[in-house]
Amino acid sequence: MLEQARTEPKPEWEVAEQVVLLPLDRLRPFKNHPFKVNDEDELMQDTIDSIMAGGVINPILVRPAEDGKFEVVSGHRRFRASELAGKADIKAIVRKMDDDTAVITMVDSNLQRENILPSERAFSYRMKMEALTHQGQRTDPTLRQVGAKFRTAELVGQPAGDSARQVQRFIRLTELIPQLLDMVDRKELAFNPAVELSYLKPQEQEQFLDAMDYAQATPSLSQAQRLKRLSQNGQCTLEAMYEIMDEEKKSELDRITIRGDVLRKYFPKSYTPLQMQETIIKLLEAWQKNRAHQQER
Repeated sequence: MLEQARTEPKPEWEVAEQVVLLPLDRLRPFKNHPFKVNDEDELMQDTIDSIMAGGVINPILVRPAEDGKFEVVSGHRRFRASELAGKADIKAIVRKMDDDTAVITMVDSNLQRENILPSERAFSYRMKMEALTHQGQRTDPTLRQVGAKFRTAELVGQPAGDSARQVQRFIRLTELIPQLLDMVDRKELAFNPAVELSYLKPQEQEQFLDAMDYAQATPSLSQAQRLKRLSQNGQCTLEAMYEIMDEEKKSELDRITIRGDVLRKYFPKSYTPLQMQETIIKLLEAWQKNRAHQQER
């Protein structure tokens, strides 16, 4: 058997790293990869049309798995689009990688895409952070300095131009419950308040969904920071959440906004916004004096 192994030709991909054709049924997605592949979005349909017309131009990157299959490291959209296009195989580069190297490569290659969702960036940064930390511990088991995490976060964010602090803030988003994280992806909940809300316990976050529904509003940064402090002090009750969110609701009820196009028809075209404001104030003052004069009669 040993002699047979020596004389048997090696698979094409083992001889040198080169582009090969791999059957789609021998591929599988990267385990727990955070990048969403939506069959229904417009970009997916464009990719399917392109593959049906001319095949996959840029090969995907895969690594061999122990069961004889291959794990997709980069190119999940092209892989899925090829399946939906009815293709039997796909161009690929096969590269042997350990788990940590594969995670780092997967994250860095996918972060080059446009329109990365906050949740995708958050979980990919977390995966890369864990992989780099594990690599560092293997090469230097004594690596436990206070600044080690910060330096690792700097390495995580370098390819995308994010600071260590920003990387840490993105990773905080992974502590949000799915409903809140989905709101961040849909731009219904702002990034900075979301980071503060991530410090609430999961049960508190569930309750906060009710508080937002009650107020019909999302929290400002200052409100989210107050909720975080309440949680840290063990005082983040549903009643406290209602009270904080109700303050914003009341303040909005006291605010009056009149659109410029509504006012513009009452003024000459040459009037500036400041002139319009001054005229409105003068008219209101005259109205108030006239009303007071009538009440004295």
